[in-house]
Amino acid sequence: MKDTLIGLLVPFLGTSLGAACVFLMKNSFNLTVQRILTGFAAGVMTAASVWSLLIPAIEQSEESLGRLTFLPASCGFLLGIGFLLMLDKLIPHLHMNSEKAEGLHTSLSKNTMMLLAVTLHNIPEGMAVGVVYAGLRTGESGITAAGALALAVGIAIQNFPEGAIISLPLRSSGISKPQAFVLGVLSGAVEPVGALLTIIAAGLIVPAMPVLLSFAAGAMIYVVVEELIPEMSEGEHSNVGTVSFAFGFVVMMILDVALG
Repeated sequence: MKDTLIGLLVPFLGTSLGAACVFLMKNSFNLTVQRILTGFAAGVMTAASVWSLLIPAIEQSEESLGRLTFLPASCGFLLGIGFLLMLDKLIPHLHMNSEKAEGLHTSLSKNTMMLLAVTLHNIPEGMAVGVVYAGLRTGESGITAAGALALAVGIAIQNFPEGAIISLPLRSSGISKPQAFVLGVLSGAVEPVGALLTIIAAGLIVPAMPVLLSFAAGAMIYVVVEELIPEMSEGEHSNVGTVSFAFGFVVMMILDVALG
């Protein structure tokens, strides 16, 4: 139980440390730094979706489904994509780059929209950590404690820029540093809560674990394609986002394989 609690809090710690950048920096990241961080985050999430979620989902179905072992993973993946697509339509939000708020007519303030965007972004990450630790607790998913921790650490790495991308613009808009820090921290609070709820739900439907694992993978890939890749490619052409994506992917792959 202690290991599970630590695993649930590690990604939240990443967001909190990122939000703490507001005490060290005066302005938001420049475009190049933001591209690097966003590309790295996209690589981490993509690798985590494959090694920590989809591969265990497929392996868990091999014995019972044989040649049809792809079915639970395929269905769960598409359901995860559909779920985030539905949230994307129901919850008004912007991509994390606040410049996209310019000219948008809405009753919500730009800062509120940014917080909603990151909250939406964090939902699948919390689900991913929750479902992996739920699988670890069942002992039947092929997931190891080290592998689960690797996923949590990987998501914490990509949460660091998220916390900063929220707190620094809030500070620039006139909010005090402590307030900006608190709001940045709160933007990641949905992750441990979502993870805990996922563990509870998964405990009730253990046979559906392959679907749940791939569902979380689909939700994370949706965030990568919809949110992160466009942001790392925004503005004047540059390959720095692509290179950062590759490094993020490799780092997460190494963490999962070496620790798993």
